[in-house]
Amino acid sequence: MEKLVMTPGPTFIHEDVRRAMAKEITNPDLDLEFYELYKNTCDGLKKILNTKEDVIILSGEGILGLEAACASLIEEGDKVLCIENGIFGEGFGDFVEIYGGEVTYFRGDRRKGLEYHLLEEFLKEENNFKVATLVHCETPSGITNNVEDICKLLNSYGIITVVDAVASIGGETIKVDEWKIDIVLGGSQKCLSAPPGLTFMSVSERAYKAMKTRKSKIRGFYLNLLIWQGWYENKWFPYTQPISDIYALNEAVSRMVNDKERIKRHKRIAEACRASLEVAGLELFTCDSHSNTVTTVLLPEKINFSEFNKIMLEEHNVMIAGAFGFLKDKVFRIGHMGENCRVGRMVETLKALNETFNKLGVVIKEDLHITFLKKLK
Repeated sequence: MEKLVMTPGPTFIHEDVRRAMAKEITNPDLDLEFYELYKNTCDGLKKILNTKEDVIILSGEGILGLEAACASLIEEGDKVLCIENGIFGEGFGDFVEIYGGEVTYFRGDRRKGLEYHLLEEFLKEENNFKVATLVHCETPSGITNNVEDICKLLNSYGIITVVDAVASIGGETIKVDEWKIDIVLGGSQKCLSAPPGLTFMSVSERAYKAMKTRKSKIRGFYLNLLIWQGWYENKWFPYTQPISDIYALNEAVSRMVNDKERIKRHKRIAEACRASLEVAGLELFTCDSHSNTVTTVLLPEKINFSEFNKIMLEEHNVMIAGAFGFLKDKVFRIGHMGENCRVGRMVETLKALNETFNKLGVVIKEDLHITFLKKLK
C-alpha cells in the first residue's frame, strides 16, 4: 500500500510532476531552450506571488533562501528587527548574527498571531532598523501571521522586509507588491508539491539597491543574490542548474497557476479538519490566526509522540509530523497543503488517527472523519 505522506512538507507529488523529472537531460548552461523554461517557471511564480519584481530559483532547500537573504542584505553593525512568534521566526536571528547584524527581537505569543497594535507601539519608540524579518506561516505551530499589515507598517519606516512564506505560498493569499514585501521566500516541497531541494524568491529593486550599496562585500558566492542579476539577458547561470528538479517545479507551478480554487480549497479543508479535532475533544495548539496549510494539535496527556507515530506508520501507513524545539513531544501536525489538501487523503488520515487514539486509550467524542465530512458540506 502506498504510504500516505500527510506531513507539512515534503508533500505528496502528483504523477505529472514526477513524470516531468524523467525528461531528457540537456546541458542547462548551454541549451537556450532551458533558459526559456527557467524563465517560464519564474513567470509562473510571479503570478502566484502577485509580483512584477525579479523572481529567482536557487538550488537548495528553503533554508538556503533564508540565509542567502540575510547574507546578501546584512553586514557588520546593521540593525535588524527579528519579529517572532515561533521557532522559525526566532531562527532568523541566528542568520543575522552570523553576518554581523545587531538583532533586536520583537516577541509575540507563540500560540497566537503577531499582534499588529503592539508592534505599531514598539516601532513608535524604536524604528532605526535596516531590515526586518518575519514568518508568514509558522509551520511548527500552525499560525499564519498578518504579513500584509505588518509589512506595510515596516515599509512606512523605510525598513526592508524579508518574509519566510515557505509553508504558505499556494495555500494562503500573498500579494508581494501590494503588501510591499522586499524579499519573500518559498520552497518547492510545500504547497507546490514538487520534490524538495529548491528555494524560490522574489527580490525588490529596493533590496537589490541595498545589496549594491553595502560598505563591505557580500560574504561568499552561493549566498550572493547579486550574482543572479542579468542571468536571462546574458544567458548565463551562476552555477549549473539541477535540471530535473526545475522540470518538476515548472510542472508544479503550471498546475498551481491553473488551480483557481486552491486558496478556497485549502481554507475549507483546514477549517473542517480543525473542527473535527475540536469536536472530538482534542485541543489545538493555536488559539487564533489558524493556518490554511498545517494544523498543530496538542497530544493528550501521557501520549508519547514516538509511540503514536509508530502506530500511525506501521498499522495505517500514514505519516504525520511531530515538532521540535519548545514543541518537541508536545504536539502532532497534519500537513493539509498542496496535493495533501484533498478530501480523500484527509479522510484516510483522520480514520487512522481515530484508530490510533482508540488503541492508546484516548476517548474520541466523535469520529474525526465523520465530523470532517459534515463540516465540508
